[in-house]
Order: sequence, then C-alpha cells, then structure tokens
Amino acid sequence: MTTEPADEESAISEIVERLEERFPQSSPETVRAAVEDARQHFSRAKVKDFVPLFIEREARARLERPLPPS
Repeated sequence: MTTEPADEESAISEIVERLEERFPQSSPETVRAAVEDARQHFSRAKVKDFVPLFIEREARARLERPLPPS
C-alpha cells in the first residue's frame, strides 16, 4: 500500500500536531521546520508506506537534540 499525496499531507499534519503537543517549549515554526527537514530527508524513498513514521521519528530526534546556535 503506497501513501497517496492527500494521505501523506494528512499524516504530516497529524505529526505536526503530536509534536507540538510533545514539545510545547518549541515554537510551532520550529516543529514544522523539523518535520519538513525530516520529510525532505525521506523524499526519495522508493517505498512510501512507512515514511510518515520515519518522518515523525526523525523530527522528534531533531527536537530532542536541537542544533547549537550558529
């Protein structure tokens, strides 16, 4: 089963909502940026079934260990 674009968008929205709740200390923009960065990381995946799960895990890891300021 391959994720359709509309389903993927819905899944991404749900991921953002969950992560905003889990990381209230992070701004919504920071959460969305982490999700979009993770999404870009997996954009070339051939099998899309589990991509939303991987995106959420990657974004959560980025939010748990933010990069030091430049």
